[in-house]
Amino acid sequence: MVTRMKILIIEDDLEAAAYLAKAFREAGIVSDHASDGESGLFMASENSYDVLVIDRMLPRRDGLSVISELRRKGIHTPVLILSALGQVDDRVTGLRAGGDDYLPKPYSFNELLARVEVLGRRKGTPEQDMVYRVGDLELDRLSHTVRRQGKEIVLQPREFRLLEYLMKNSGQVVTRTMLLENVWDYHFDPQTNVIDVHVSRLRSKIEKDFDGPLLRTVRGAGYMIKEEGAH
Repeated sequence: MVTRMKILIIEDDLEAAAYLAKAFREAGIVSDHASDGESGLFMASENSYDVLVIDRMLPRRDGLSVISELRRKGIHTPVLILSALGQVDDRVTGLRAGGDDYLPKPYSFNELLARVEVLGRRKGTPEQDMVYRVGDLELDRLSHTVRRQGKEIVLQPREFRLLEYLMKNSGQVVTRTMLLENVWDYHFDPQTNVIDVHVSRLRSKIEKDFDGPLLRTVRGAGYMIKEEGAH
């Protein structure tokens, strides 16, 4: 169980917010509460939190607007969006606004807690978040550039997102489901070879004319990017 984590709940339903605060407290997580978007934006901007749990429909400023403004300010605290709008397009809109995860209502608190714990582990310093490195491969999220051995590699937007997600989870197996949800924003399997095609194309770009493979296929599991010889 994650302990001493501090989160901000931005939720206008006071009864729901009180329930969440009590449940999080029992799980060892400290929480603050804001009942509207403007208050939530102020609190998230002025205080340090491990995770923000934001309801999408809020008075004074809606949840997606809060998230967009935080990202514009350079605040990259992980965000879990709660919403009664659960269609794929709604989730895609929420994630594109800068959210890190999206949980439709109604939800079980156990699932909410698990997702908050995952996001809490993801938190890093802004510097760590901006540049990912695996061996001699470097991805700069701010300038949207990729270099290996100092040579710039030109990627298509989807290839960049794919590499970004793989490098963010370097040394770990990334499953097809994780890629579909986090790179393609699909919450279902389209039953196509879209992932294989993009991985193959990406592998060619980051490995051809360079020393040593970085991107591996883990048979029956997914993909992994790591420095050659790293354990």
